[in-house]
Amino acid sequence: MVYQLRPYQRDAVNSVITHFRKTDDPALLVLPTGAGKSLVISELGRIARGRVLVLAHVKELVEQNHAKYESYDLKASVFSAGLGRKEASEQVVFGSVQSVVRNLNSFDDENYTLLVIDECHRVSLEKTSSYHKVIRHLQSLNPRLKVLGLTATPYRLGLGWLYQYDCKGSVRTEDKRFFKDCIFELPLSYMVKHGFLTPAEMIDAPVVFYDFSQLTTDSFGRYSEADLNKLLKDKTRATRQIIHHVVDEAKNRKGVMIFASTVDHAKEIMGYLPEKESALIIGDTPGKERDQLIESFKQQHIKYLVNVSVLTTGFDAPHVDLIAILRPTESVSLYQQIVGRGLRLAPDKEDCLVMDFAGNRYNLYSPEIGAPKPDSKAVPVIVPCPACGHDNTFWGIVDDDGDLVEHYGRRCQGFEEFETERIQCDFRYRFKECNQCGAENDIAARKCHQCQNPMIDPDQKLRDALNLKNCMVIRCSGMQMEEDSDRKNNIRIKITYHDEEGAEIAEYFRLDTPAQQDAFYHHFGKHALINRAEAFKASSVSVVIQQQKKFRKPDFVIAQKQKHYWQVLDKLFDYQGKYRKAEEL
Repeated sequence: MVYQLRPYQRDAVNSVITHFRKTDDPALLVLPTGAGKSLVISELGRIARGRVLVLAHVKELVEQNHAKYESYDLKASVFSAGLGRKEASEQVVFGSVQSVVRNLNSFDDENYTLLVIDECHRVSLEKTSSYHKVIRHLQSLNPRLKVLGLTATPYRLGLGWLYQYDCKGSVRTEDKRFFKDCIFELPLSYMVKHGFLTPAEMIDAPVVFYDFSQLTTDSFGRYSEADLNKLLKDKTRATRQIIHHVVDEAKNRKGVMIFASTVDHAKEIMGYLPEKESALIIGDTPGKERDQLIESFKQQHIKYLVNVSVLTTGFDAPHVDLIAILRPTESVSLYQQIVGRGLRLAPDKEDCLVMDFAGNRYNLYSPEIGAPKPDSKAVPVIVPCPACGHDNTFWGIVDDDGDLVEHYGRRCQGFEEFETERIQCDFRYRFKECNQCGAENDIAARKCHQCQNPMIDPDQKLRDALNLKNCMVIRCSGMQMEEDSDRKNNIRIKITYHDEEGAEIAEYFRLDTPAQQDAFYHHFGKHALINRAEAFKASSVSVVIQQQKKFRKPDFVIAQKQKHYWQVLDKLFDYQGKYRKAEEL
């Protein structure tokens, strides 16, 4: 059988060839569900001059990738204990990482030139992980080994971006990553628009839904199972109604996947589904039983498949045409992975119904931002950098007309490439100023990136002020700007900061001269402007008051008592620390 690559698949393959001709740095491809990763892998294996090892974390993916490769009359070996085969004689080998790492002596061959890792978001940052052991072994035999990763989820909450630089000129993380570059990325919207995936029919506002907004996540962006169970225990009636709704909508559907929050939740869901048409798969489901259930579902002997965090990747059942989400999803990527289970093309399949009962509120076609959604109203926004012109994508708030009200970006993600290095643009939208040299630093920085001096801890500032009798700290709940005049009738702007308990402090700025306007910007404007990328000149008091919506209030204001008035000493914006802010009641 002769295969033909789709245009984007050819582009992906060409990007790999171009990259590895220039460098041996590990790279990855971002391809959404249904993009045909197996075909891209097959083409890379076919054209490779040396030997190729393709790794996956589960036997299902090993089997799928191998079957796709051999369907094109190409020969390859399989090395996977789960599949009952440990062969490594062919030029291309498809293996499970667990089996390969336990049998590294079977891969003592310096002719391996390319290592492909499918679902590479599974590669741990720990150098002692199985993947890294395999990589080190092959590199010890061939120092110029090329390592390529493929994934649909390049960002993981708690771990961050899998790579440092993307193919569109953005810095994704300042931290070192094993995969240095994303060399090709295909958006999900392209796949649907060009008919390579089934359109999703979204039901975003069902009558009954869960509210997970009160729950907090750990440092890895995960919800506690105990917290989820506690919340869901009081939602039995809601769960029953939700499943009845799903069953009703599924009357004319062929395959239904239900994503539950916890094992207890999944078992409850099973109690409301037709017994002979339903199956449950969880992490503890024995491998043989799991295989039988999945095959039964694929053959459409059962209609409903309930799972808990085990079928978000590496699962291919094209007939699925209804996805019910009954769990919170922590990122755009995970949400797209879940919905993607139902977007593959199949005969007589017109769309996939997506029912979100967890209030995730993600746009299926949104780009990954690389940060948790800071506000339920937040949407991806494009923010140009005034320094380098790079178009940044951040979370932001827009008004009814679609105009930007506020965004949550900290630093421009653009970079400039030189012969031996890449330098990130240093423009910052939110920053903490160094008291020693005046350099702008990230709001979480502990030492200045310019002079290396320690940054003053905001908690220490607040503690010191609270311990002084002649100091006052305003936990700012509101800010007001108005025109005022001094004793000589000079017009000035009065900015009043209101405490949630009724106290207030004011500071004043005249704007008659360029020096006064610079002072206003230095002491207030550059910290308070919601969008520093937008040009703003404080040319007069009236101009500032007319555009006061462009400024945000500080979190805390520190003032010191003078003879007849209170003098503002400091204003803390973007506060992160142990003290409660006014809005966090």
